[in-house]
Amino acid sequence: MSASHGHDGKVDAGVLPSGGAAVVAIDFGAESCRVSLLRWQDGSPHIQLVHRFANSPVRRGQHLHWDLQRILQGVEEGLRMCAALAPEGVSSIGVDGWAVDYVRLDASGAPAGDPFCYRDERTIASQREVHAHISPARLYELTGIQDLPLNTLYQLAADRLAGGDAGARWVNLPEFALYFLGGKRVAEYTNATHTQLLGVHAKQWCAEIFAAAGLEIAAAPRVVPPGTVVGSLQGALASLPAFRNTKLICPACHDTASAIAGIQAEGDEWAFISSGTWSLVGCVLASPCTSAEAYSKNFSNEGGVGGKVNFLKNVNGMWLLRQCMDQWQAEGHPWQVEDLIERCRELPAPAVLLDVDDPDLLLPGNMPARINAQRKRNGQSAIPQGPQAAPQVSNLIFHSLAARYAAVLRDASHITGRKLSRVYIVGGGSRNALLNELTARATGLEVIPGAVESATLGNFAVQLAALSHDDTAAVGVSTAALAHWAHRLAESDAEPIPAEAEFVAPGSN
Repeated sequence: MSASHGHDGKVDAGVLPSGGAAVVAIDFGAESCRVSLLRWQDGSPHIQLVHRFANSPVRRGQHLHWDLQRILQGVEEGLRMCAALAPEGVSSIGVDGWAVDYVRLDASGAPAGDPFCYRDERTIASQREVHAHISPARLYELTGIQDLPLNTLYQLAADRLAGGDAGARWVNLPEFALYFLGGKRVAEYTNATHTQLLGVHAKQWCAEIFAAAGLEIAAAPRVVPPGTVVGSLQGALASLPAFRNTKLICPACHDTASAIAGIQAEGDEWAFISSGTWSLVGCVLASPCTSAEAYSKNFSNEGGVGGKVNFLKNVNGMWLLRQCMDQWQAEGHPWQVEDLIERCRELPAPAVLLDVDDPDLLLPGNMPARINAQRKRNGQSAIPQGPQAAPQVSNLIFHSLAARYAAVLRDASHITGRKLSRVYIVGGGSRNALLNELTARATGLEVIPGAVESATLGNFAVQLAALSHDDTAAVGVSTAALAHWAHRLAESDAEPIPAEAEFVAPGSN
């Protein structure tokens, strides 16, 4: 049974998708992955965070990879737990996660190896090589995407430079999970925009870029809109009673697009910060903005749900603090985030701020030393960097992030002509009350903390919209259906409560 729609696309609020069966949302994060279950109780949605498992890149030789087998095992374990909790059956499964990373497939369609992590340094050389054949300005004209060495374009080029087969098929990581579970190999639109290979207006792969980078366009998956059903669950899991009629649905596979889809805001005076490992900062537009100023400020026009464009910049985020905390723990003094925040409240604002987007600060390893290396390059004196100085370093990071958010939002407002009055902060970083206060002070905007598990809520909203509509394969979910289900989730107690503090991966990447 599906929710009914009139000619205006409105949803019958009294009808539940698939007769009230449960829905599963899987969210991949760079530090942890989550499997959540939505069930209906007296017509209201209730979400349970069923399974969380750790995730992190692993170094093999000179390179960073993701442990694909560990990720897939965690997914299967979570799905089995969901099946045990949902005797009414599961109508669908959707997967979102960070962008740009992908799985190469062999001739049989199986993974050819563990995917590279976007923080691997191999793309530094490949970015230069690609720019020798097509300029950054031309790339922006074609894609409207922020030029970053971690983008899929430069990763695929790095594969080719290392002697890999340019014709080997690939699929981005969230869509690979759906493919692995029994679906088709596709590239969901919001995630595809992050590759820097998709035409900003045509919304299809750009042949000019593939040719310039020496890549095979035939190796890329078919692009589909969010809300597309890509098959049914297959394999051993499908034998479980709860999964006998389970559809596989592409939500907004990029986690930030899912997170923004879950924000309940009206008008055009608002902005967003999806705050996690990365911070994605910007506003929602009806159409792309690829002006000379947008290019000069390196803004991205990334795909949103309902035909919208998420006009944003990737800003280094809680990665900075997490890397520092890892270093302090390695030196024998673990710190808790909550303790650092309280200690920072006692400190004055630093005299000189960090450039949080310094490329060196995007790389792993001894972040306090990297911070001091930047200060030295800028002619500033070093600050203490050991565990005893953790509050001072953390204070510098928080103030620097808030200042960077303010600068990006000022640029976004000027470029788009938007007069911003408020900013919604979603994701794991939304719980950092001190950073929220500093952001409000730096931006002059009202700061509204949103859902911690915002990507999960958006994932569910897109799935529910797809289940309640019959023609998503052509155009994706309707904005009316998405708004209906996002409101239903926001008005309920639907947000899954994390078991412990964590940093959520961005989106992007």
